[in-house]
Amino acid sequence: MDFTFSEEQQMLLETTRRFIAKDYGFEARRKIMEKSAQGANREVWQGLADLGLLALNVPEQHDGLGGTPIETMLVMTAMGEGLVLEPYLASAVLATRMISALGTAAQQAALLPSMAGGELIAVLAHDEPATRFDWKSVTTTAAAVDSGYVLTGHKSVVPHAASADILLVTARIAAPGATGRLGVFTVPRSAAGLRQIPYATVDGAGASEIRLDQVRLSADALLGTGETDAVTAIGEALDAGLAAVCAEAVGALDRLLAATVEYTRTRKQFGVPIAKFQALQHRMADMVLHIEQARSMSYLAAVRCADPDQDARVSALSAAKVVIGQACRFVGQQAVQLHGGMGVTDELDVSHYFKRLMAIELQFGSTDHHLEMVASRLN
Repeated sequence: MDFTFSEEQQMLLETTRRFIAKDYGFEARRKIMEKSAQGANREVWQGLADLGLLALNVPEQHDGLGGTPIETMLVMTAMGEGLVLEPYLASAVLATRMISALGTAAQQAALLPSMAGGELIAVLAHDEPATRFDWKSVTTTAAAVDSGYVLTGHKSVVPHAASADILLVTARIAAPGATGRLGVFTVPRSAAGLRQIPYATVDGAGASEIRLDQVRLSADALLGTGETDAVTAIGEALDAGLAAVCAEAVGALDRLLAATVEYTRTRKQFGVPIAKFQALQHRMADMVLHIEQARSMSYLAAVRCADPDQDARVSALSAAKVVIGQACRFVGQQAVQLHGGMGVTDELDVSHYFKRLMAIELQFGSTDHHLEMVASRLN
């Protein structure tokens, strides 16, 4: 299979890299973390919109670019290289795809152009305390009433929720005679009965616990016509998110390796750079092997994440997450060890890459979970 990128795709990657290098260096990122509890900056977000990056997954009829998962992979790789804190994955990938897949023409027209332009941030609120890695175990309920719905439940570790203007809340629709099909509801952050508890995550991005206590919504808050179970669309959106975070991991891994190689060339022991020590050369060679395997699996995930064959899609994505999760752990740990005690200090970017990679290893299912998924399909 040919993985040579087109001229337009290469320009997209380089444009994103230039923006991050110019406006999102390590010190700029540190200031954003210090000033914002949400780990996000609206000026940076608008800069991403001005480049057209927020419109990448928006259909063309709604002021978007109608991009493919390959373009998303390239942008997310650059995001990983720069350790970008903004909710690109949460809003421009997951939420945008959810609205595009489920929303009526009127709902898409009302939401997607504003999201593409940077005026509106939407975040998917799906995970719950008891779901673990079974994403279908949703207990939040939406009770149908004459004028709309009443939502009750608890969403856990919702990334970037404090930055969001609206939340896309998944819930089981409860009505007389209903089977409890899944629906996705647009909930304004200021809705009565919605309580948000934000906190910092280990990678600095931030997340929130979301409590929904009798949140009353109009009938048009439900994405779609209300007659279709949203389970397929939710699964496809999460698969697209998994592929995107795999690409982000590859970008972070590349930068971590480069920082480690540079450090070993300048750090001296016994009068010579430690990069001359054969044992450390072997470690760095193993790091390269893990990263190249992760890169190839990231390409596979991007190609297969939109596969209409669900079994083939899930198998490929689980395999990719296993290889990339193993690379995150191995390369991250080796980089910290090769830097010595400095590797875990906040002053050094290595520690921030390490923490982000450890978060990615667990995001959308841990390495062990996906390894079990792969094994179960071989039996």
